[in-house]
Amino acid sequence: MIPAARVQAAIELLDTIIPAARGKGAPADRIIAEYFRARRYAGSKDRRAVRDLVYQAIRLCGPVPQTGRAAMLAVAGQDEAIAALFDGSPHGPAPLTEGEPVAKTGLAPKWLAAALRASGLGGPEIAALLDRAPLDIRVNTLKADRAAIDLPEAGEPLAAPQGLRFASGTQVEQWDAYTDGLIEVQDHGSQLIIDALPVAQGDTIIDLCAGAGGKTLALAARLNNTASIVAADTDKRRLGNLAPRAERAGAAIDNIVLLDPSREMRALGNWAGKADHVLVDAPCSGSGTWRRSPEGRWRLDPAELKRLNALQDHVLDVGSYLVRSGGSLVFVTCSVLDAEGPDRITAFLTRHPGWQAEPLALPLGRARGLGHRLDPHHDGTDGFFIACLRSP
Repeated sequence: MIPAARVQAAIELLDTIIPAARGKGAPADRIIAEYFRARRYAGSKDRRAVRDLVYQAIRLCGPVPQTGRAAMLAVAGQDEAIAALFDGSPHGPAPLTEGEPVAKTGLAPKWLAAALRASGLGGPEIAALLDRAPLDIRVNTLKADRAAIDLPEAGEPLAAPQGLRFASGTQVEQWDAYTDGLIEVQDHGSQLIIDALPVAQGDTIIDLCAGAGGKTLALAARLNNTASIVAADTDKRRLGNLAPRAERAGAAIDNIVLLDPSREMRALGNWAGKADHVLVDAPCSGSGTWRRSPEGRWRLDPAELKRLNALQDHVLDVGSYLVRSGGSLVFVTCSVLDAEGPDRITAFLTRHPGWQAEPLALPLGRARGLGHRLDPHHDGTDGFFIACLRSP
């Protein structure tokens, strides 16, 4: 592909990604993968260059662009080399016409930028949410140890005892250590959260929003397969990935439970009031993961945030039914918005008198409300809110 054709390909991709983001459809990475699956003539350098152009435009445009061309023209406005490729050459974009719309740049739509500032984030903190993220792995102590593991590349040791950091794009999934279950891809912040949980060997632990099981597997490794772990979720597709991942990692998961939304206790009734600990890694906006999915800013609107807040309150309430007296309920969101963090804890304590928030020992981050926040600017992690609640 000639350089101008790469720009045109990026425009075509953005023309699919933009309406998908507005309509809560497929994420950008899936759209890009499908695009090139149908264009196998594009080499690896072409695919990487087009992908980089797409994400450059997404990161640059805070408000949702009208078209992919408008988004790429915003990039061209800051890069003369890109601007020169709007030359009408074969397979390339048409020349710029006078008065043609150019997408607005910025960190986020106005309402969302205001919500971020109200959540205590300044310009540098917000900008860091759109940097490229490194790749972090967790060495699986059921099979290996960071001090002795032999990997094709030497990673940077992190504060998490089994964490290593590599450059973005490192193909760790192609390493034997990954295939054999010696390592798992997991953000440093997520590792720190698991290490800070007040759990012990022999405990009954419910991972209520387990998804594909990243934190579930980390829990099993931390407790050396001595805890009784229940992994539950409403997403059949994601939960279906857990069993093969657990087998590869050598992790013992006692129960994998598919939940019916709004009727979760029908499947979890046997554990009501019996769990020592419940982890609620709640569905959220993902604002803390914009480094990896920057089009998430385009997917979020006030109505969606309100819906997510109601869902977060619901899963917290479900978790409270499962915890034994004196047990803990840990609430986690990969968000830096107070509406998905401190505000949810305040609302929970209002609904559940007698429960108390207690601090967690995290080596990074800082207090936020009755919980703790990690963020890319200060901690080099994804953005997280974490709070621990103790049952009366």
